[in-house]
Amino acid sequence: MSESMVDGMIERKDFSKIRANIDIPDLIEIQKRSYEQFLQMEVAPDRREDKGLQAALTSVFPIADYNNTAILEFSSYSLGTPKYDVRECLEQGMTFAVPLKVRVRLVVFDREDKGPKKKVLDVREQEVYVGELPLMTERGTFIVNGTERVVVSQLHRSPGASFTHDKGRTHASGKVLYSARIIPYRGSWLDFEFDARDILYVRIDRRRKMPATILLKAFGFSTDDLLKMYYPVEEIRVAKGKLLRKLDPEIHHGLRCSIDVTEKGGKEPIVREGAKLTKPMIVRVKAAGVKEIPVDSAELVGRAVLTELVDPVSKEKILDKNHKLTPETIEKILESRVESFKVIYLDAATATPVILDTLEMERTASKEEAMVEIYKRLRPGETPSIETARVLFENLFNNAKRYDLSPVGRLKLNKKLGLDLPLEQRTVVSQDVVEVVRYLVNLKMGKGEIDDIDHLGNRRVRSVGELLENQFRIGLARMERSIKERMNLLDMETVLPHDLINAKPVVASIKEFFSSSQLSQFMDQTNPLAEITHKRRLSALGPGGLTRERAGFEVRDVHPSHYSRICPIETPEGPNIGLITSLATYARINEFGFIEAPYRRVRKGRVTDEIEYLSAIEGEKYLIAQANSKVDASGRLVSETVSARYGGEFIIAMPDKVEYMDVSPKQVVSVATALVPFLEHDDANRALMGSNMQRQAVPLISSEAPLVGTGMEAVVARDSGYVVQAKRAGVVESVDATRIVVRAEHRKREEGGRKSEVGLDVYDLIKFQRSNQSTCITQKPVVRLGQPVKKGQVLADGPAIDQGELALGRNVLVAFMPWGGYNFEDAILLSEKLVREDVFTSIHIEEFEVEARDTKLGKEDITRDIPNIGEEALRNLDESGIIRIGAEVKPGDILVGKVTPKGETQLTPEEKLLRAIFGEKAGDVKDTSLTVPPGVDGIVVDV
Repeated sequence: MSESMVDGMIERKDFSKIRANIDIPDLIEIQKRSYEQFLQMEVAPDRREDKGLQAALTSVFPIADYNNTAILEFSSYSLGTPKYDVRECLEQGMTFAVPLKVRVRLVVFDREDKGPKKKVLDVREQEVYVGELPLMTERGTFIVNGTERVVVSQLHRSPGASFTHDKGRTHASGKVLYSARIIPYRGSWLDFEFDARDILYVRIDRRRKMPATILLKAFGFSTDDLLKMYYPVEEIRVAKGKLLRKLDPEIHHGLRCSIDVTEKGGKEPIVREGAKLTKPMIVRVKAAGVKEIPVDSAELVGRAVLTELVDPVSKEKILDKNHKLTPETIEKILESRVESFKVIYLDAATATPVILDTLEMERTASKEEAMVEIYKRLRPGETPSIETARVLFENLFNNAKRYDLSPVGRLKLNKKLGLDLPLEQRTVVSQDVVEVVRYLVNLKMGKGEIDDIDHLGNRRVRSVGELLENQFRIGLARMERSIKERMNLLDMETVLPHDLINAKPVVASIKEFFSSSQLSQFMDQTNPLAEITHKRRLSALGPGGLTRERAGFEVRDVHPSHYSRICPIETPEGPNIGLITSLATYARINEFGFIEAPYRRVRKGRVTDEIEYLSAIEGEKYLIAQANSKVDASGRLVSETVSARYGGEFIIAMPDKVEYMDVSPKQVVSVATALVPFLEHDDANRALMGSNMQRQAVPLISSEAPLVGTGMEAVVARDSGYVVQAKRAGVVESVDATRIVVRAEHRKREEGGRKSEVGLDVYDLIKFQRSNQSTCITQKPVVRLGQPVKKGQVLADGPAIDQGELALGRNVLVAFMPWGGYNFEDAILLSEKLVREDVFTSIHIEEFEVEARDTKLGKEDITRDIPNIGEEALRNLDESGIIRIGAEVKPGDILVGKVTPKGETQLTPEEKLLRAIFGEKAGDVKDTSLTVPPGVDGIVVDV
């Protein structure tokens, strides 16, 4: 059944069978929301959250001088209003920015006071101007030096812990070696790895490796603590020359019984010798009165004792604690009067000797020794003291200014390791390292799972706000150093905060980011779709990301977790394939930077209208049906089985087992791909080319909306920012090519009744503005004088927009047939009518500049008086020598007349005579006028 839908101004018939019960979100929200959270412009200073600009400033301040005699504290920041509006910035080549002022407080202490709480001499507070901060326009772009730029979002590896193995490639034997890595948002990386002999090593910042137990000891654990943490402890009793173990269901399940066990009064043994014990069997054995079973001495060889073994009679020391038992020491124990001792329990299924063997490798006795060992690895060649080693270690992992896991990193660590630490704990604590080592050892024994680094649960998006915050931190760190130096040089009794702050490094780092960062790009402005796609782009490249030479096939490939989050089709062909992608239509980015997709809740086989957003990790826990599953009028899934996804796999499931359902078939693909009608019938490779080629369509003189659309056209036009929509309902009072005036009636509720307030809404239209790609941005009114308009109705179309809908091409008749060989292979035969009627004619605006400089021989002049040029060539120039607006020009025509002084040359007798008569230098200038280059003709629109 078809139904009419009005989104733009064109009435469309909707033939779709699947109704999407969720509106397509604002397509450039990813940019706008991220920058809003960075600035927190509308939030009162005391209510600002610790993120963005606020977080960057609070992380650097307070700044104390080296002697702690003064502290510079941060109070708040404020943002002014832009000096120039967007249009002025584009025309004048300015940056659209707001002034940033920071309120700081200088607290000066008494130098003579040596106590812990020093006496405050003076507090001086001041607002200091830091510099201009580029502001985002309503269309999600930045204007830097008169050009529109876009900051592309970056897809990078999420902070946290990741576990992996080498697939048996490292060692010649093909043995699989497991490794783990703790990646902070900012700070030193920690790598744990096994070698072929099963010794566990750690590397800090990819330096020389060392046994991992050294790091654990540096965190304050003793050898005793480590053995008790990673191994179960069992007690062995010595009786009549035999060794007996006390049975414990928690430790000994899986052990083979060393004797037959029979219940009291029973004839048949309940457990035979050599049988494998289970927890219930051990409980039965103990109930039968057997509390201990003999243990073979060979089984104890290689285990560490947890207490020092001394013969109670002769007082002879048999073995130091934490040392391994040997056949000789066991023999000595049996001969001595030792009654019992505790050993660690080793078993192939529950506990491997990895930690024990690693402890054997190194013999650091204390925390201080371990710190010194780490210092030697990180600063080879320097002689360490205990204090310098301690400071280095503290700075590596406990200093919040140098090491930051970020809330995301802490969340990921907590989830992976089953911890319950608060998200505010953003440095690595001993518990993290202990649990990472435990998980890694368990992995080696076949427990737990390795991580897929290409899964979207392990990759997150850094949007413009976060990228700018990082850049701001770099600038503030440089500023901090200069503040500390000034504090030591200046007299603190008279100095004011603004004397200490040199904001140049901050301004320079922001300028550097916008002008030269790989992620701050010159906006693709060919048509509205190209703009929107650019703002929704995700790049794996850039600082802290991948490089296209190093990126392998796995990173570029489509991953099951991309479903409804990243478009599997739209990506460039060539070296960047798979590294630059596009956000799916309905996808959004959550507070942690993970991409979320919307799903409809399904309860007992009935699809509800509840919408829930799930991230890639959450999405894998549920059974999710496809959007095209058949549903009856009451919302019940009617098919006997439905196609669904679970854990990244496609399966056939029963309707009553389904928990969620996709909201729309469009949610799988990006905006550009969703504009392709009947996409499901296309080959994926050709659909990729089609999606990319739509962005290259040039706006035509007369746009025409497509006859067959997908329903996305009006959405793209709306979010492009080029469609003028009515702010309030009213009547069109006046309309011309440059502005529309609507007399709006706005009802205002007042006490004692309703009051109508009439006002005029004026909409100025953009005319012949040059885009970054030299295409023409112009707006045309689509309303008539006296026409009533509703709120949100389209008043004017932008480039490549027709009646409020995206219109990239024209509806022309195409025939697939041979025509005398003229259309052989990829040749196209074109009707003359298309050319004559300007069906595919577009306007391009070229900009030409000329400079009049001071040369060694004199000044260059812009003038109408050009030597050896006839009046015909000068007819369109004004008295200053500049072309008039509206003049039609062709190649070779003069745009700006300019003359440059020539060097002195040998004069002919005639010239000497003229010079003598008229006393002036005739013809000592040459023509250097700006002319129209070959292949360009058109009309001058602006000067």
